[in-house]
Amino acid sequence: MDRFTISLDEKLATAFDQLIKERGYATRSEAVRDILRSHLQVREEKHNAKGLCVANLSYVYNHHERELSERLTSIQHAHHDLTVSAMHAHLDHDQCIETVLLKGPVTRVRVLADEIIAERGVRHGQINLVSVKRGEPHSHGGTPHRHLKPQH
Repeated sequence: MDRFTISLDEKLATAFDQLIKERGYATRSEAVRDILRSHLQVREEKHNAKGLCVANLSYVYNHHERELSERLTSIQHAHHDLTVSAMHAHLDHDQCIETVLLKGPVTRVRVLADEIIAERGVRHGQINLVSVKRGEPHSHGGTPHRHLKPQH
């Protein structure tokens, strides 16, 4: 493991220590590693649009909006090869939240997410995307297969 030292002014160090406490990190080092992973992930997404990803798309919508539920379901069905799972929950009498797990090529997953978020009546749409690569082929006693592994 490589070690390095950084210097922070008092105000930044205090804010960083508060972040560490709020998020429950055991050490400053683990917090720095997590921040670096996050920034490297963003960089990877910008430079490797042809790669693979797993993603969590969440959005809130009014289920009384004319035919919106049907349109959202149709979009997911049109991209069934990217859609792994969907969860639907009722927030109140009118508002619902859906979380859709996706996996596939980064560009196609982003296009699908943008299409859903852009639907009239969808509010608070957000995607959390993680770049992945295919692991080495292996078997658990059955058919050889590959798992997806996060890039960083």
